[in-house]
Amino acid sequence: MENILLITGKVKFPITLDPGTWIFDDRRLDLTTYFSERKDSVNELEEYKKNVSKHWDREIMEGAIFPPTLKTEKKFEKEKVLTGTFGIPIKPFLDNSQPLSDAEIFVITSSNGNFELPLQDAYELILGFSNKGKPLTSDGPVYVYFGDGTNQENPIKNVTGFQIK
Repeated sequence: MENILLITGKVKFPITLDPGTWIFDDRRLDLTTYFSERKDSVNELEEYKKNVSKHWDREIMEGAIFPPTLKTEKKFEKEKVLTGTFGIPIKPFLDNSQPLSDAEIFVITSSNGNFELPLQDAYELILGFSNKGKPLTSDGPVYVYFGDGTNQENPIKNVTGFQIK
């Protein structure tokens, strides 16, 4: 239970977070490259269209059967999961908790003290949950990174929960 985190406070729905399951989540981010890549605003509809088009082109060129390249891609993805350093955006979890209209402050509760920031800034936070394929057990279960990567070298550690005030 020590790895379970809660989002509580001025929310319509308190949320329980289990970082151990995020390795299987498609929203996970590779933290070794995330902060160094240039961030362009991505139109989700355009990105979806590109992915569908790419899949369609592949089926036309290679047929609808699974070519051997897909097996090697799966192997590479499995190896990446076992050795990668990953995080996940907190935004979907905050959206699901539905903060109340008078909520203004986001508090990161840690054994090192509490860190407060405006709720709007909290939507950009990234929760790191693995380092080189291993869960963050000694000073985790998550590290909190600012969306712009300014605390990439020194993230907030020993997080025990989140509260919205």
